[in-house]
Amino acid sequence: MTNINETMQFHLENLEKASTREILMEVYMALQEKGYNPINQIVGYIMSGDPTYITSHKGARNKIRKLERDEILEELVTCYLKQ
Repeated sequence: MTNINETMQFHLENLEKASTREILMEVYMALQEKGYNPINQIVGYIMSGDPTYITSHKGARNKIRKLERDEILEELVTCYLKQ
């Protein structure tokens, strides 16, 4: 029997963190499926930080909130300049 006063540590194994690009693509698709203009909605979210710009369809709002807005901008600028 373990002592309940001891500190316990839980490890989550085999969980991969989705890349910024993957999350953006999933959010883009969810916005498109709901009939929104994905570019306008994502720009609105980046500029304001207001998560209501992103639909909750397919968990898109929760996914994008896992990212920092500067991470999103970095990914977008990097992708744009590589093309």
